Amino acid sequence: MRIALCQMTASTDPKENLAQVVDLVRRAAAEGARLAVLPEASMARVGVPPGLVAEPLDGPWAEGVRAVARETGVTVVVGMFTPAPGGRVANTLLATGPGVEESYDKIHLYDAFGFRESDTVAAGERVVTIDVDGVRVGLATCYDVRFPELFRAHADAGATVSVLPASWGAGPGKRAQWELLVRARALDATVWLAAVGQAAPDQDADPEVATKAPTGVGHSALVGPDGTVRARLDAAPGLLVAEVDPEETGRVRRAVAVLDNRRL
Repeated sequence: MRIALCQMTASTDPKENLAQVVDLVRRAAAEGARLAVLPEASMARVGVPPGLVAEPLDGPWAEGVRAVARETGVTVVVGMFTPAPGGRVANTLLATGPGVEESYDKIHLYDAFGFRESDTVAAGERVVTIDVDGVRVGLATCYDVRFPELFRAHADAGATVSVLPASWGAGPGKRAQWELLVRARALDATVWLAAVGQAAPDQDADPEVATKAPTGVGHSALVGPDGTVRARLDAAPGLLVAEVDPEETGRVRRAVAVLDNRRL
């Protein structure tokens, strides 16, 4: 399966961002991708009050994503904000494409490094997988990467691939943590992991200097089930299309049966 890692820099304007999403999905389709993964908060960058931009899953922003998925025949996974009870929002991944209509609300909220996502966002509760061309794919978002049990739950549900849209925070050692964690989660669950982050709004900013909100550091990567990085982007916006071999997941699991050998 060909998978597209679509690294973009979201602005504060959902309409502008939808235009970016549409362009990236069309470009991914032109390169033969069957699954296009875009960052967390592609609807509007983290730091914008999410209640001002949130729309339901049948609203115009999501419908615009569905339209390009229908046009291209590509399954799209993209981050947006949806209304939640109590005046909060959900940090939602919309997954839509041929035979796919699903959503995932981020389970682990980013209350770390001085940022409190839970002040405005309600946590999700469901583990979600989708099927793309017969390949089961698990959905996770950004801070979820620090919790290996979610990726093992994907594997237990039959996933051989997990996708991780993100808007990673800058700061001392944070990019190194991103690279370490995405490789570790692929190893923990013996899955392919497509980690797709926001590119930083200021390309000249030092990624070792913390920003007020986690607006992205780029460095999206496709990691194999053995933990090796198979393809990666740098800090700038870009599109990377690469091959995923689901059968390799089975070979790695037979060689290193960490899922079967669990005791806890």
